[in-house]
Amino acid sequence: MALFSGIPASKKNVLLFMALLNIGSTVSMQGWSMLYNNFVVNEAGLSAAQSGLVQGLREVPGLLGFTLIFFLFFIREHRLAALSVMAAGLGTMLTGMFPHFAPIICTSMLMSFGFHYFEAMNNSLAIEHFDLEQTPIVMGRLRGLVAGGSLMISLFVFAFSGMLGFAWLFFVPGAIGVALGLFGLLHPLTGSSAPEQKKRVLPQARYWLFYALNLLQGGRRIIFSVFAVFLMVEQFGFSVRTVSLLFMFNYAVNWVFNPMVGKIINRLGEARLLAIEYAAALAIFLGYALTQSPALLVLLYVLDSLTLNFSIAMRTFFQKIALPEDAAPNMAIAQTINHVPAVCIPALGGWMWVALGYRSVFLFGAVLTAASLLLTRFIDREIRIKGKESR
Repeated sequence: MALFSGIPASKKNVLLFMALLNIGSTVSMQGWSMLYNNFVVNEAGLSAAQSGLVQGLREVPGLLGFTLIFFLFFIREHRLAALSVMAAGLGTMLTGMFPHFAPIICTSMLMSFGFHYFEAMNNSLAIEHFDLEQTPIVMGRLRGLVAGGSLMISLFVFAFSGMLGFAWLFFVPGAIGVALGLFGLLHPLTGSSAPEQKKRVLPQARYWLFYALNLLQGGRRIIFSVFAVFLMVEQFGFSVRTVSLLFMFNYAVNWVFNPMVGKIINRLGEARLLAIEYAAALAIFLGYALTQSPALLVLLYVLDSLTLNFSIAMRTFFQKIALPEDAAPNMAIAQTINHVPAVCIPALGGWMWVALGYRSVFLFGAVLTAASLLLTRFIDREIRIKGKESR
């Protein structure tokens, strides 16, 4: 199987564990995301203000990612990862059963806490169990698996949305998440060991560049996820079916491309690949701001999604400068930093859209990306200095 190609036998058990949890987390999250808007409008009857509040609260668990460090005092990291996937699945599974404002907040928060906790530990588990050459390969293959899972759940929703009610549409992806999380909870994770992780809550100065790149990446990510499709719908009149087909095409492209990212990182290095990502993203944001072509807009969206996957290089950069025992706490801290823009930029961007025009939002994204591009100049220096200290 391509997933395990070139992976040492002692590590295949760990990769299987991570692969199944990645599928469970992705299916739960994507199932919720694809169904949410239609559910709250057509089934629950939420107002725009209520729906906006739910979406805003859904980002809070990402901002509170550092809190998972406290759980590591009481439970092993891989067990907590499995429980997090179960929580994400349970939140999705229950959402369709309670079409009212308060329950939707509760189930959405449960799903979001599970998803965001797992994402932080997913990165740290890869760094802890695989070496410098294997980690980018593993992360790229897992990204490909995630894209494949997203494509499958998109096809499920597309095929059965006319036959099943919302309760069942939410139940199926949520149940898959719970089942795969339970498998992970019972999985012994034998064959590989990880260093004991320090329970630090505060950022460390030695990782300043990693934190800065995460902050700016969070700004780019939220502009892409919140405003790119909104641009297609509001300014170019894309229909629901057109957007659904775009998502499925995008997932299919990522399914094929993502496993290649690890090999590209090993060949080019983190500094060069991230510089390519940010240069491409700068051009993409300028394209969003200036284009009048729907076809070009679709191409820019797919390229934007593809280059976002180069962010794996930020994690492998961290692995090269980090002390082995710092992986879990700093992945949690980085997730919190990454989500600071998610809380601030949607409201700021909405105001800019109305007051200054939609182009201003994407020009702002271009500025953030240009700052990231400047920071890539320090990556190789940090690897040389911190890498020697870490070994």
